[in-house]
Amino acid sequence: MTEVIPREGEPFQRTLKRFRRRVEQSGILKEARHRAYYLKPSERKRVKRRAAAKRRRRAASRARKHQ
Repeated sequence: MTEVIPREGEPFQRTLKRFRRRVEQSGILKEARHRAYYLKPSERKRVKRRAAAKRRRRAASRARKHQ
């Protein structure tokens, strides 16, 4: 469980920003999105392959731009 204790005289917005940053770093939201619905193992593999292919295409595109 992520917990942020407000500091003395710290504005609420800054405390909220620290909390959001901690939640993002801990990966809570990412895991919640993954658990939002069930994926069969075969579908999970397909999704991972597509993501990997997308990363490769993006990396190749960036490599071409920097030549």
